[in-house]
Amino acid sequence: MYTSNFALVRERRHLRLHPGRVALDYADVAAELEPATVQLEALDRGAALSVLEQNYRYDLLSPASLLEKYVGRRVSLVRADERAGRDQVRAAEVLAGPNGPVLRVGGASGEVVTGLGERIVFPELPAGLAARPTLSWLLESALPEPRVEVSYLTRHLGWQADYVLQLAAGGTRGALQGWVTLDNQSGASFRGAKLALVAGDVQSRTAAPLPLRLPFAVAPASGPASPLREEPLFEYHLYGLDRPVDVLDKERKQFGWLDAPELPVERRLLMRGAELDLRRAHSEPHLDPAHVLLRLENRAALGLGVPLPKGTLRVYQSDASGAQQFLAEAAIDHTPRDETLEVELGSSLDVVAERRQVGWQALGACASESEWRTELRNHGAAAVEVEVRELTSLDFELLSAGPVPAAKAAGGFSFQLAVPAGGTSVLAYRVRARWCGGG
Repeated sequence: MYTSNFALVRERRHLRLHPGRVALDYADVAAELEPATVQLEALDRGAALSVLEQNYRYDLLSPASLLEKYVGRRVSLVRADERAGRDQVRAAEVLAGPNGPVLRVGGASGEVVTGLGERIVFPELPAGLAARPTLSWLLESALPEPRVEVSYLTRHLGWQADYVLQLAAGGTRGALQGWVTLDNQSGASFRGAKLALVAGDVQSRTAAPLPLRLPFAVAPASGPASPLREEPLFEYHLYGLDRPVDVLDKERKQFGWLDAPELPVERRLLMRGAELDLRRAHSEPHLDPAHVLLRLENRAALGLGVPLPKGTLRVYQSDASGAQQFLAEAAIDHTPRDETLEVELGSSLDVVAERRQVGWQALGACASESEWRTELRNHGAAAVEVEVRELTSLDFELLSAGPVPAAKAAGGFSFQLAVPAGGTSVLAYRVRARWCGGG
């Protein structure tokens, strides 16, 4: 199963055939299967089995589909006559069906009726309707009972990872749990399935590929104990469940796979405002709240150290009474082991930054120098460290900065600044920018 909401289904069966050319209906397949991906392979050595023709019958039997097939044909209307002790039967012609029955009763000059109180009796089941999704094959077989493997891709059968982070009272440690959520809307149930989950961004499928042959057995992974076992697969990761599982149609199933009860957590404040406007002079200040970030190191030495598939992280913390309170929900990307997981939880109510341009000078038509002043105000009861990250898409040179040195960052530069409780700290910097070949 893939996180892109599709799955590769592989199943093995004994087929009861007679040698030679034979027609076979293969039922209990997913209604959302992609016919171009179906493969049939004989497992017995030397067994010759050829598919001469394949049809996928997904026009399923229902009252609406049955009426549609009978448009222009004759049916019977049956009404129970309690006084006479028998049924009354009338002949009728179906005029329309899928959006509700419309029938003509009593021949060409008869009345047209809808909203029937009678039962409609059909003389036979029309060709082309199947009670359940079915693959119909014309086969050439050399054995009467070959063992075969059928594989196909199906849509609407996928999985996602969900994580719960419970922060301790001080916010510097937390317990992380990981859950796998299976969602089966494929139109088929799979009982006793050997489950393999592929984590990674699979290339968008503009055309349905042929099924891949994935292993069922997977190797143990290092890190916290888990019912999932992990191994690399191409540039992805493959997780196998250590027991068979029922994946029923129209069902969401969850099971835990990760439990890291004691992890160090780093909380950071980031001021990331709009991109610096270095092309012109302007006097209006820009006010931004500080963003709250949480960082976890995905390392075995710290109690984690497993590849984390992308998914949804929900963060909780207990209040003074001990009741859990929901703090935030964030999407996380695939995080390899020995990398840092960083999520943004929202904005701080206590720390804000006011940025103002205090000087600007044109240097020809394609360059300028501008001076900036950013004031950080901390209304909280504790001192904080704030990273100020300034972004620009222009070619720039930082001419001066203080009271702390600037560091180069992707798309700009950044500062790390302490702000006292109930106090302010001020950054000042001067930037030269160029935005075309001249100047």
